[in-house]
Amino acid sequence: MRETVIQFGEGNFLRGFFDYFLHKMNEKGLYEGKAVVVQPIPMGRVAELNEQDCKYNLYLRGIKNGEIVKEHTFVESISRCVDPYKNFQDYMALADNPDFRFIVSNTTEAGIEFVDTCKFDDKPALSFPGKLTQLLYRRYKNGLNGFIILSCELIDNNGAELKKCVLKYAELWNLEEDFVAWLENENHFANTLVDRIVTGYPNDETKDMHPDDKFLDTAEIFHLWVIEGDFEDEFPLKKAGFNVVWTDDAKPYKKIKVRILNGAHTSLVAGALFSGIETVGEAMSNEVTYAFLNKCMKEEILPTIGENDESISFANSVLDRFKNPYIQHKWRSIALNSVSKFSVRVLPTLLEYKEKNGKEPKGLTLSLANLIYFYKNDNPDDNMDVVATMKNDSIADILKNSSLWSFDLSDLTEIVTEYYKKIDTIGAKETMKWILSE
Repeated sequence: MRETVIQFGEGNFLRGFFDYFLHKMNEKGLYEGKAVVVQPIPMGRVAELNEQDCKYNLYLRGIKNGEIVKEHTFVESISRCVDPYKNFQDYMALADNPDFRFIVSNTTEAGIEFVDTCKFDDKPALSFPGKLTQLLYRRYKNGLNGFIILSCELIDNNGAELKKCVLKYAELWNLEEDFVAWLENENHFANTLVDRIVTGYPNDETKDMHPDDKFLDTAEIFHLWVIEGDFEDEFPLKKAGFNVVWTDDAKPYKKIKVRILNGAHTSLVAGALFSGIETVGEAMSNEVTYAFLNKCMKEEILPTIGENDESISFANSVLDRFKNPYIQHKWRSIALNSVSKFSVRVLPTLLEYKEKNGKEPKGLTLSLANLIYFYKNDNPDDNMDVVATMKNDSIADILKNSSLWSFDLSDLTEIVTEYYKKIDTIGAKETMKWILSE
């Protein structure tokens, strides 16, 4: 089978997400092509993956429409792996094959960065965008077509940021203007949004079924891939049955994900911890925390961001995902850097609700009081200055501190103080009950 995709990254996520999609499209006869995996950092596992012929077992497990669903796939969509640190010429030779059309990457949030010490003659350039620029330049010199580049890194405008780095390298390395024009005209750097929890190598009996598979992977059933552009004719993801959205603008979809999925986590995290609940799954089985989460999502978040088929469907899927018995998502892990998370995931909804309705949303406002109580009475894992400010300043000073929230929240002082005192008097769980009975 032809090699049509260059994939930067051999980690659990791409193997449980993109490589699964590619395998299924091939299996259904909708596409014919395999991926060549490039190791993006000096320390990686491509040699091990090559040793097992780049094939591995994937288990998808979760809840769909209230029912437990399991799916096993023996994934065979990777043809080979290349380590550019050991075989730079093999890496650069990828640019010579006209069959390659797509580039997919997931090099972590830190992967898309411009490092000005990278040189054009490095073998390879240290940064991922530097390596990509080297490859693209050779492609240009070959007189071949460009690529559709699908960045899966979890940063805003991931495709645009990657393109920006590549253009900086073209400038730094004094590459000709015709190359820059080729970059602009022959390549599409797509912004994308990816959503699937990939749990990786399992810690349960599943691993005993494949003792020799070092790349055994597990993930949830749910998936979403929003891609700016429309290349369905070349890459029939939707026809294969996947939850893929081709669009001109991924921002509304990101808003839905951040405000509903991430916002639900952040709105409940402190209340759950102070209720003695360790995991998201346990919170979904607890009458009070489940009711509180449902109130925040259905009565405050959804009406504020706009209730439509997409947002309602996504919210319902989130509830199923949170109930997934195969994912032990600990609240203590979710609590990491909670102040910055709250300011991005929850606070915009709180403020928009208040402006729209002329009053504070009780659930989300209680989540802010719970957050402050958590920082003052627990051991939060966050920036030391943030922790010191939250622990030592008064509620009024915390709320007016725009460096924490990007807003002066002084007008919330009275209600947040009331809720804080309630938590301190009767506890987080009873305070959630009180809010639910209001």
